[in-house]
Amino acid sequence: MSEIKTLADQLRSKIGGPANSGQAKKTKQPGIRDISPKNNAPPEIPAILEAIRAYDNSDHKSMVHARFDERTAQTMNQLKMATGVDVTKFVAFAVRKLLNEHPELKTIIKQFFQNIE
Repeated sequence: MSEIKTLADQLRSKIGGPANSGQAKKTKQPGIRDISPKNNAPPEIPAILEAIRAYDNSDHKSMVHARFDERTAQTMNQLKMATGVDVTKFVAFAVRKLLNEHPELKTIIKQFFQNIE
C-alpha cells in the first residue's frame, strides 16, 4: 500500500515538480522560446514609431470603413498592444504619408474631377 502514489505525486515525478525539485533537470523543450531579457537597457524607439505617436488625429471627424486581410488586421492589433498606438491613428498616419509621398495620386484625383465638369 505504501507504494501507491497519488496522481499529483505521479505527475510531479514526471515533470520534476516540487516533490523532487533537487532531482529535476532544466531541459529546454522544443518550440519554447526563452524570453528572458538579454540586457536591461530600454529598446531604442524607431523614428517611424515616434512620428506615428506624434501624429495628431484628435480633430479628425470623418470615418471610413476599411477592409483588411486577416493577417494585416492581426498585425495592426498586435502593434496596438506592443506600442499603444491606436489602429485608427496608425491608418490615418499611413494614408496621409502615402498621399504626401506620392503626389501623383492627388493629380489623378484632380484630373478625374476636371474631366467630369
